[in-house]
Amino acid sequence: MKADYVYILRCRDGSYYTGYTNDLEKRIEMHNEGKASKYTAPRIPVRFVFTQECKDKSDALKKEHFIKTLDRKDKEKLINYEIDLEETYQDYLIKRNEKSPKKI
Repeated sequence: MKADYVYILRCRDGSYYTGYTNDLEKRIEMHNEGKASKYTAPRIPVRFVFTQECKDKSDALKKEHFIKTLDRKDKEKLINYEIDLEETYQDYLIKRNEKSPKKI
């Protein structure tokens, strides 16, 4: 069974792209062939700067969405392992739940 991953790419222009895959090698190849994303196609070559194995596809997709909410500074902290994805994501979920009104 293949693992599910969330990843961040650094594009030729220095921008970041976040995605999900269950095959890192195939995904980077597709990106660098210009076939994986309209965003990365004109910015090749790209390279992985962060990858993390997730529990399952749902977890990877949720973390992908979360990473996309981070500003560049926080993405760079994640890339440099100055912050932990799991801890930061759990803090985000707690804060999000605190803001949501409770239904009775």
